[in-house]
Amino acid sequence: MGEVVRFLFDPLCPWCYQTSRWARRVERLGEITLDWGLFSLELANAGGDNRADGAAGSRSRPALRTCVAVRAAAGPSAVGPFYAAVGARHHERGEAVDDPAVVRAALADAGLDPALHDLAVTEERTWEAVEAEHHALVERTRSFGVPTLVLDGGQGPAIFGPVIGEVPDDGDALELWRHVSWLARYANFSELKRERGPAPDLASVRARRRSAP
Repeated sequence: MGEVVRFLFDPLCPWCYQTSRWARRVERLGEITLDWGLFSLELANAGGDNRADGAAGSRSRPALRTCVAVRAAAGPSAVGPFYAAVGARHHERGEAVDDPAVVRAALADAGLDPALHDLAVTEERTWEAVEAEHHALVERTRSFGVPTLVLDGGQGPAIFGPVIGEVPDDGDALELWRHVSWLARYANFSELKRERGPAPDLASVRARRRSAP
């Protein structure tokens, strides 16, 4: 069992999904233990508005609310399998992340009760919980997007990224983690960036390209 790392995600983002696949690989190799946290691109894109409504990123709202219901029903460890399942359906199969049938199917894929989706979207407290978690993270760490990693079980330093197009092999996956975690703990570091490479080869990305004007 390695260091506990909180991985902040929004199910809509393909880059975040690819990074989550890398993080799961690092976890399987025994370097880290993942804890999954919620970040809303809808709220981030709304800027200073505390209660976004219809902002960019809102398509992930039902899945994020379902994560809250999953936590309450099956515990925090169940959120990771649900995110993996809904991410696979959306990003690898091209299914709509805001389709209730897709979210219910992802719950079943993760061994969870599909009715958790219906419970989540009918109880206002689930969105309030997403908002509270998102704003608490932003207030403490000034985080602005996903993927974001928070060290020390979610209580330590946070860092955006790494943004990757493809999942590296075992050796590179571990090496990348060691560099990223070192930079996250180095308080004097703030930014290192270059132009993004090719977008991930995912069905969700191809669908977005086809729908672009």
